[in-house]
Amino acid sequence: MRFTVEHPVGQPDCDPALYGPAGLPAFARAAENARFDVLAFTEHPAPSLKWLRNGGHATLDPVAALSFVAACTSRISIMPYLMVLPYRNPLLAAKSIVSMDVLSSGRLILGAGGGYLRSEFSALGVEFEERGPLFDEALEVLRAVCATDEFRYEGRHFTARGVAMSPAPVQRPHPPVWIGGNGLRPRRRIARAAQGWCPLITTAEGAQTTRTAAITSVAELADAIKELHDLVAEAGRDPASIGVQVQSPYSRALGADVSVEEVRDHIGELTEAGVTQFVTTTPSNSTAAALEGLARFGEEIIARQP
Repeated sequence: MRFTVEHPVGQPDCDPALYGPAGLPAFARAAENARFDVLAFTEHPAPSLKWLRNGGHATLDPVAALSFVAACTSRISIMPYLMVLPYRNPLLAAKSIVSMDVLSSGRLILGAGGGYLRSEFSALGVEFEERGPLFDEALEVLRAVCATDEFRYEGRHFTARGVAMSPAPVQRPHPPVWIGGNGLRPRRRIARAAQGWCPLITTAEGAQTTRTAAITSVAELADAIKELHDLVAEAGRDPASIGVQVQSPYSRALGADVSVEEVRDHIGELTEAGVTQFVTTTPSNSTAAALEGLARFGEEIIARQP
């Protein structure tokens, strides 16, 4: 099992110092020292105040935040979790993705999603109902522009005539793409062209909020992973090459009501189900509490993996 830590900027009690110019490097280095594999930031560039007041969460721009993290670390991978590809012109998205890969010396994992906040699409001038085709187009453009010296493409809302991606990404042919979403459509996309899946174990209400299929238990997740592996094999690819990163109710793990033993047991169940990467986060009311949480998870969970 590998471990991703999502920065707690979105938690309601997050101390602003944690995402400031001193706190963020301290957090990133502590995550690296605790042997986390990946540090992640999510994305919501234009959330509504109504959404924020009803369970939504604050964010930093993941491109800026992860570039900052790359500059103050040397080993840990960086991951937008998730970057909403339909929000951008595909070539602008590809430029940001490739730039993060270059600046991190090839440590980028692209977590990509189609988005679910209708009001955010409206604020950004993107048709909500087009998000599926726009997502597919962005993936196609990213893969092609990274592999082609002179890229030509007639898109839904743009035309590329002899575009060059320079500098090229460190990871060839392009940085690995992990796709979010619990449904069958994301798994079919992964089988065709991606390197990993980012599902959520959540309640039926949580799945409805994020406009995705409900996966409410490890057993349901295991069935979905088996289906994914079958799709990958049908596409002529090796199922073992596909990673699965999961966020679950245990992702805010080492709280007062969850023991270390329960977390270890849960991670064991996920491993048996076919999960390769687990997402956690930390306390956020102070920088000291966050750094202590990282160190504790490293000592009590990561270091004790078989």
